[in-house]
Formats: sequence, C-alpha cells, structure tokens
Amino acid sequence: MMAPMRRLPVLALVPAFALLAASCSSDDPSPSGPTGGSSSDMVAIPATSDLFAGDPQRVSLGLVMNDGSFVSFGDVDIAFSFVGTAAAPTDPQPGPTEVATFVATYGTPDGGDGPVVTSPSEGRGVYQASDVTFDEPGFWVATVTAEIDGLGTQRAEATLPVAEAPAIPAPGDEAPATENLTMESTGVPLAAIDSRAATRDRVPDPELHEWTIARAIQEGRPALVVFATPVYCVSRFCGPVTDMVEELSRQYGDRAVFIHVEIYEEFAPNQVVNEAALEWLEQPDGSLTEPWLYLIGADGVIVDRWASMWGEDEVAAELDALPPMGGS
Repeated sequence: MMAPMRRLPVLALVPAFALLAASCSSDDPSPSGPTGGSSSDMVAIPATSDLFAGDPQRVSLGLVMNDGSFVSFGDVDIAFSFVGTAAAPTDPQPGPTEVATFVATYGTPDGGDGPVVTSPSEGRGVYQASDVTFDEPGFWVATVTAEIDGLGTQRAEATLPVAEAPAIPAPGDEAPATENLTMESTGVPLAAIDSRAATRDRVPDPELHEWTIARAIQEGRPALVVFATPVYCVSRFCGPVTDMVEELSRQYGDRAVFIHVEIYEEFAPNQVVNEAALEWLEQPDGSLTEPWLYLIGADGVIVDRWASMWGEDEVAAELDALPPMGGS
C-alpha cells in the first residue's frame, strides 16, 4: 500500500543564491539570518542548517556583493561571537575564530588564490570553516573578513541559530534503515527516482539507484547517500553535487555503495516529497532542507554529513580511509 501523499516546504540551504542563479523551484524563501556588513557592500549568507552546540562541525557561508556578483576562491577569516537567546540577548561574547576555504560547485575551474569578485557563472560556491564548536545554544554572529582583490578589506555579518541538539540525523546516530526508491521500484514515475528523468525520459545515473539504505545497513556495507533534487533545487547546487557523487562511485565502488535519494515524488502540481527524504530530513516545523550528503559506516552508524556544498577531495579522503568491501 502506498503511503499518503506528504506536502511540505522544501527550502534551499542557500536561498539567496537562488535569486542570483535563477532557480527553477517554486519555493523561494527570503534569505534567513544575514545582517549584512555596515562597512562594505559584501553580504554574508548562512549556507549550513541544523547547527548545534557541543560538537565540532562545518559551517559554510556564501558571500555576495550588493550588485549580485559573488565573492569566490581563496580563504576568508570568520570570527564567531555568542549574542544570547531570543529570551535573553547579551552583548557579543567572543568565540572561535576560523579560516574558511572556498568550496566551489563541482566542475568549476580553478579561479586562483582569490578572494575575487566573480559572476555566478565564473565562481559559485561557499566558504567553509571545517572545525567549529559552539559551546552553547542560542544565536551566534559570524563576522567575515575578506581581503578581496581590487576592493581591499570587506566585512559582513550573518546570524546563525544554534540548537541544543541536531534536528536531523547526525554523526554518531544510527542511520534510519530507509527503503528509498530504486530502479526496481514500481508504481512511481521515473522522475520520483531522479528528477532529471522528467526531461530525459530516463534516469541518467542508474548506478546511484541500485541500493536501498536499508539493504546497505543489513548487509553491513558502508554507504554514501546524497539527498538532492537536481532539477528543482533552489540553490542550484544539487545537480553538481549529485554528479560529484556519481564520479566518486566510479573511483570508490569497492569501498562503499552509492545512493541518490530524490527529494520529490511529484513536483508539479502537488509538490509531494518522497518518504525517504522525509525520514531523514524533515525538521520539527515540517520543513526540509537540501542538499545533504551522508556517509554511513558498515555498522549502520553515521560517520559524517555535509550540508549544501562539499569538496570532492574531502569526501574522497573519507572513502579512501574505508577498507575494501568483500563480496558483490
């Protein structure tokens, strides 16, 4: 029996990039969090959701200029400060400082040492700080300082909500044993397996739709799982990151199984979300963010997760550390 249809907002992790990249999604929320910098024309946009206190995690920010151009490549400095909670705001209290490195969309040519101002077609991505620990929940302000070629020092701020605990599966949790759609699934359109089939009449990456997460866990196989909707993605990151996972599957097919979970069972007209995506990504308020990438260990425990955008080398290093799988 088919599950009842579920409809809910699907939000990009980088909503402002949607406006600049001419997204094809009908859900186009306004930017959440950025306060902007008073000393420059640069704006910082949070690109990571589900931040929580206590554990080191990645924090990503997009940087855009007021004229719609992007800040791309190289490194920037980020200083985090705690400003309290909604019920008890406080003066800024200094927290961690990190160097954030630009992570470009998959396939972007090297743009040099940067940071530089680019058009969206020349350099699109996020600046990622890789090891940030928030010591208490509440609101944190990220102050970004970038030395931009031709512009000098530019600063911007973004406000980040940090929860007491993660709202969706996180490293150390047991992975939900999900029966996601595969090429063997019946009674659903091909576009429910991969949204690109809506325009191509075929699933372009069938090798990413051979396994269910439940089967990988049952057989004790590591799995790299990407949750993304390549066609209907607000941030326009989903297609490139899915392509990246497909490329990694060719290089590391002996280390893990590779799975793509499409977000939508039906995009138009009802925007029905696949149950597999809901099982992993639905927030307490009923919304859902994407794209996400999860690495699940052979013991069924989540090893790592990435939000919004991730570097191929970073993911490849974790796959390379896995022992070769036995069997077929």
